Amino acid sequence: MELILNQAIYEKVIQGEIPLAEKFVWIVTADIKDLHVERPGGRFAPFLEVLAELVRAGVEIRLVHAKEPGPRFRKDFDRYPELLESERFERVLCPRNHMKCVIVDGKVAYLGSANLTGAGMGAKSSGRRNFEAGILSRDEAFVGELMDFMDRFWVGEYCVQCQRRDVCPDPIV
Repeated sequence: MELILNQAIYEKVIQGEIPLAEKFVWIVTADIKDLHVERPGGRFAPFLEVLAELVRAGVEIRLVHAKEPGPRFRKDFDRYPELLESERFERVLCPRNHMKCVIVDGKVAYLGSANLTGAGMGAKSSGRRNFEAGILSRDEAFVGELMDFMDRFWVGEYCVQCQRRDVCPDPIV
């Protein structure tokens, strides 16, 4: 396990692990905004471009978030037909979710405080970023237990007895 702080979350998770995915990426966040990341050649692009490239390469993406994204995110989202049309990209909105984690290929997991936003995980300058802390782990037992929990969440195991269904726009079950 490795403690990662602030900019290291962006460097190690967003720039390091996610683009290397070969099978799947699971991203869970409470807040989701128009996150931009540095791309080859020094240009910046929506993180959604990275996800669309992964989907085109055959990588399955699961995205869980707690509220509807803002208008800039939605506008960028609509620019990537892979995310709209592919069965490899799945998204769930759960208003009770407050977790922040990323799992890549069942081999590495990030678990921490950073939301999928520019201030949390994005390429913002050190003077504009949130202060964030997380753990990056390749420990098989840790990653496996987190995956098991997330998979139960994904299939709606917790949805059945949820007492917030009145505010849930799209119950899993």
